[in-house]
Amino acid sequence: MKILAIECSATPASVAVLDGQKLLASAYVNVKLTHSQTLMPMVESTLKAAKLNINDIEGFAISSGPGSFTGVRIGISAVKGLAAPQQLPCVAVSTLLAMAQNYSDTDCIVCAVMDARCNQLYNAIFDIQNGEITRLTDDRALLCNELLQEIKALSQSSSKNVIIVGDGAEIFYKVAKELKNVKKAHPSREFQNAVGVGYSALISFENGEVLSPDKLLPFYLRLPQAERELKMKKENEKL
Repeated sequence: MKILAIECSATPASVAVLDGQKLLASAYVNVKLTHSQTLMPMVESTLKAAKLNINDIEGFAISSGPGSFTGVRIGISAVKGLAAPQQLPCVAVSTLLAMAQNYSDTDCIVCAVMDARCNQLYNAIFDIQNGEITRLTDDRALLCNELLQEIKALSQSSSKNVIIVGDGAEIFYKVAKELKNVKKAHPSREFQNAVGVGYSALISFENGEVLSPDKLLPFYLRLPQAERELKMKKENEKL
C-alpha cells in the first residue's frame, strides 16, 4: 500500500512516501517559512522523487497533534484536500508517537516532548524493546517540574537510557540532564518527521482503522490561545 505521510505540527515540516514497510522518498525542512509555503511543493517533489503521482497514492497519514494549532490545521487541511477527490482512507497519528519512531531501532525509553509554552510541555513516554513501541502514558500537557519527577523515578527504576526527543527536548534536557541515563536525542533524530508518521500509521491501515477525509480532526490537549482568552473574558464578565 502506497502511503503519503505529512508532518507539520511544529516549525519543521516533512513529507514521506512509503510502499508498505519500504520508504520510497522523503523531504524535510526546518526553516522559518510557513507550512502553507513549504508543504505542497514538498509533496510534489517527494512524489516526483518516488516516481509516483498523487493518483498512485492509496492512503494518507497525518500527525494530528498535539502541536502548533496553526501547523496542525494546515496539515489536516492539506490531507483532506488531497484525499477527498477519491475518498481515500486516512490515519491520524499522535505527533508524540511519531517521535518515538525515531528510535524504533534502539532499546530505550523515549520521552517525547513539545514546547507548550507557559512552562508546560506536551508529553508522552514510550518503551522500545526489539523494535516494538509500547506506550507508557497517554498524550498529556503537564508542567516541566511534574515531568521531571516522573523521569527521575523512571531513570532510577530502569537500566535503559531515557532519550528526550522533540522540539521541546532542548528545554527539558536543561533541567533533566543530571539524571541517570537521561540523554538528549541526536540532532538527526531530535524532531518529529513524516517518516515516523508513516510507519506509525501502517498498523492502522493494515487493521482497517482508518478515517474518511471529512472525519479527520486536529487533536488538541488544550484550547487555542484565542479561545482560552475568550473563555476567560466571559468568565470575568460573569463576576
